[in-house]
Amino acid sequence: MSSLIEQAAKRLEQIRQAGIEVPGTAAPAEEQKRVAVPPKAVLARAVDVETPDDGQASSRHIEFDFAALAAAGIVTPHAPRTQMADQYRVIKRPLISNAMGKGAAPLAHGNLIMITSALAGEGKSFTSVNLAMSIAAELDTTVMLVDADVARPSVLRMLGLPDSPGLLDLLEGRADMAGVLLRTNVDKLTLLPSGTPHPRATELLASDSMRQLLDDMATRYPDRIIIFDSPPLLLTTESRVLATHMGQVVVVVQADKTLQADVQHALSTIESCPVRMMLLNQTRSDSHGGYGYGYGNGYGYGYGYQSEKAEA
Repeated sequence: MSSLIEQAAKRLEQIRQAGIEVPGTAAPAEEQKRVAVPPKAVLARAVDVETPDDGQASSRHIEFDFAALAAAGIVTPHAPRTQMADQYRVIKRPLISNAMGKGAAPLAHGNLIMITSALAGEGKSFTSVNLAMSIAAELDTTVMLVDADVARPSVLRMLGLPDSPGLLDLLEGRADMAGVLLRTNVDKLTLLPSGTPHPRATELLASDSMRQLLDDMATRYPDRIIIFDSPPLLLTTESRVLATHMGQVVVVVQADKTLQADVQHALSTIESCPVRMMLLNQTRSDSHGGYGYGYGNGYGYGYGYQSEKAEA
């Protein structure tokens, strides 16, 4: 029996061969206007925090503008129930189960989850932010969102925030976690920027420093889930290196855009990851032309995934 990943890839090809064409980003005009984040939109602002008396660096604070986030299509805490919020509730559930050791099989670093795509522009950063926000609403978990797209950082830019020291600075030993971590007005959510660009970013991500950092991040707090917004798999080498450290990888695929061959090639680059999931973005979810997330089997949301020990 073919895996759900293979079924999803076939479904993508069927959609493409059927000649279904959706203008723009495959979202209706009114939905596109609501979801697309203007290039200079300010969805959050940095708040100055006084340095403690002991002279140690303190984490900076970010204030989200929840109204602006909601207008940009991003899930927000305590917002009215929406179809998108419900879709992310379904999307996060198996990820949380695996992260907390309640999945089909125990996973090493199951709480390290990489969000990526085959190519650029498929919605991975939008998915990363929404997934982190949704998980932060859980009662029993905390979330760190890491902008690991070191070649082209997206998370801070999406939120309208300036570049900031972060992951690469930690790996070079030029900063500590307290000095680069961004705390937010979502109690259970923190942000770790990608940091200062570096010509040897791939080597830094493959270094012992990275392995030690991830081990510490994964084990320091038992209730923490860490989401990594990664570069596209087929455009950079950094994402493939990062995947070797992950317990779970979610590949975002844009319906009616990404070719089956690209999906299969992308998946082949992360075969060593124990759990690989695929999220089909902007699928037609109903007869009225609405869009959602899924694997193309008629539902508005869902996954296809493979594991070393189990297949669903």
